[in-house]
Amino acid sequence: MSQSIANLIDHTALKADTTKEQILTLCAEAKEYKFASVCVNPTWVALAAEQLKDAEGVEVCTVIGFPLGASTPEVKAFETKNAIENGATEVDMVINIAALKDKDNELVERDIRAVVEAAKGKALTKVIIESCLLTEEEKIRACELSVKAGADFVKTSTGFSTGGATVEDIALMRKVVGPELGVKASGGVRDLEGARAMVDAGATRIGASAGVSIVNGEKSNSDY
Repeated sequence: MSQSIANLIDHTALKADTTKEQILTLCAEAKEYKFASVCVNPTWVALAAEQLKDAEGVEVCTVIGFPLGASTPEVKAFETKNAIENGATEVDMVINIAALKDKDNELVERDIRAVVEAAKGKALTKVIIESCLLTEEEKIRACELSVKAGADFVKTSTGFSTGGATVEDIALMRKVVGPELGVKASGGVRDLEGARAMVDAGATRIGASAGVSIVNGEKSNSDY
């Protein structure tokens, strides 16, 4: 087992049909393998927080404006506050992708900042840029706006669009945000080799539903 990789994994279950039993299993695995966090939909945050209240070092991560990023900054801010009240200590928000493509940088920054300010002092903020839908210029601009808005991480993907993380995107994102900000690779990381490649390219977190397979050196067929 690769414990150093385990400490970087956000152990993830975000599908619409995820059941309570699956969330309980996810939390038990996170405690056993000492994953960085569990990443669950907002409806499961309170349950995950209860399950992990005595698990040192395992955070409760949730998603905001997921998976399309098309809700307003005000809704994303409310969703963030509600998630934190329920026990979330990390929030992964999806940017307004259409606004980015329309070059409405003011809206994109305001969208990110709304979540950052709602989470300030209470939860880490990760910004999902959905890199598979972006040009290189758009990826760079999304990362720059994330830095400007005060986010803690940039993240490649929701895992629910046309593609996931690539080594090239991770390297680009790391170059743009510099050494201080976190970079999360998510979507399509299914084995230890793939996870290590992301880390070598600059990732400091891995979002994966295949966490157990990854740390045990196995390969998963999971999409996320």
